[in-house]
Amino acid sequence: MPFKHNADRRDKFDKAQFKVTNWPDYNESLRRRGDITIWVDDSVASAWSAPASNGRGRPAKYSDLAIETCLRVRSAYDFAFRQTQGFVRSVFALMRLDLPVPDFSTLSRRAGGLSLSKVKYEGVCSGYV
Repeated sequence: MPFKHNADRRDKFDKAQFKVTNWPDYNESLRRRGDITIWVDDSVASAWSAPASNGRGRPAKYSDLAIETCLRVRSAYDFAFRQTQGFVRSVFALMRLDLPVPDFSTLSRRAGGLSLSKVKYEGVCSGYV
């Protein structure tokens, strides 16, 4: 039988045992895993829309700052473009900010034209926008 093929080597190492000695702290650390802290400065909110341009074609609706912010959220949380759009929209709704959020096709299209600097994110569950 295939499941018995490596039976003599299957339990070569003992399973690691971790004892929790302080349950309230452990429970609180598990609760904090889902906590995120994001704030948007007033200067970011004022620079969210693209400046007027005199060039040909349809003017840009979102500034490079808005696209870069969404792309940083995407890379920090490993989201797809649609998830990024939904996440940023929900954060703005929670913060009661009346800012438009770029849709996923705009993020995808404008991502190629931006050069993002590599930023190392500290912490797993906290983000900075």
